[in-house]
Amino acid sequence: MRQIRVLIVDDSASVRQTLADVLESEADIAVMGTAPDPYVAARRIQEEIPDVILLDVEMPRMDGITFLRKIMAQRPIPVIMCSAVIEERSTLLLEAMEAGAVDVILKPRVDTKQYLMESKVRICDAVRAASKARLSGVPRRAGPRPVQEKLTADAVLPPPSGRVRVGITETIVCIGASTGGTESLKAVLEVLPADCPPILVVQHMPEKFTEAFARRLDGLCAMDVKEAEDGDLVVRGRVLIAPGNRHMLLQRSGARYTVQIKDGPLVARHRPSVDVLFRSAARTAGGNSVGIIMTGMGDDGARGMLEMKQAGAHTIAQDEATCVVFGMPKEAIALGCVDRVLPLDLLPIEINRAGSR
Repeated sequence: MRQIRVLIVDDSASVRQTLADVLESEADIAVMGTAPDPYVAARRIQEEIPDVILLDVEMPRMDGITFLRKIMAQRPIPVIMCSAVIEERSTLLLEAMEAGAVDVILKPRVDTKQYLMESKVRICDAVRAASKARLSGVPRRAGPRPVQEKLTADAVLPPPSGRVRVGITETIVCIGASTGGTESLKAVLEVLPADCPPILVVQHMPEKFTEAFARRLDGLCAMDVKEAEDGDLVVRGRVLIAPGNRHMLLQRSGARYTVQIKDGPLVARHRPSVDVLFRSAARTAGGNSVGIIMTGMGDDGARGMLEMKQAGAHTIAQDEATCVVFGMPKEAIALGCVDRVLPLDLLPIEINRAGSR
């Protein structure tokens, strides 16, 4: 098995060591080197090209985003931005995604064993996904990935009991995405009209980052976009983004739909989990829902999409050609639960069609 070679660039020696320890604990990942700043990293890259770079945002001599832009202009390599405090740097991290970073992660904390273990899962999975990312002019290799135990949506709510009959006729669109999803979601949402059907989004990203992401989309889109809060109404012209590190569920409140925001374990190795959102839509909206699974690695959302399909929902997967990582859609397609496989630019048309049913 060929290991994924990672270069860690961070001005903190303790962070470099912690990240190296986390990555080296996995058999399929190897740390090929570390660097305290982009100048040292550039010299290291001249000697050996890494498969993935973990890059700090703020460093001496050159900041991480400037270095990222240089990498993408000269020799694109999958880059994951690594930040300690998302709240203070969320705007910079959004700039990094626009500049070509494939993902954003929080630096691991060692204050609690549970947090460290969850950080390890997220960091290592982000590296694996980045190693398969489709970058312009750089074919990415596929390789074996060790299978680790992971929880299903059963850990958060019970499975649906078949097709659901509901008195509410509003169509709910549920979207799940991971690696490459921030820019793909932007491409879909910014062309939708102000009266589009209600949309619920689970995008795998750290806590606090989702609030900035929602604000950014709100400024670009005709509809209202916000980070979801517990009890938010699900109505036409509104997009609700699941908050980082919390699950989002669709629920019914009288004659209207609302969302529930709740804690819980990682499901399919993620929180928020697409499987949790999709299962809640299958249980609550049934045939009045549409499930869309977009770019991302792993299988989060595949089982939930199957449950939506069995409950009468219309299901769509983004095609391989337009995915940054064709993992989550591929798994859903393999389960036989996808009605249509579409390129990114046709997804808004399908959403509009769903809203006019």
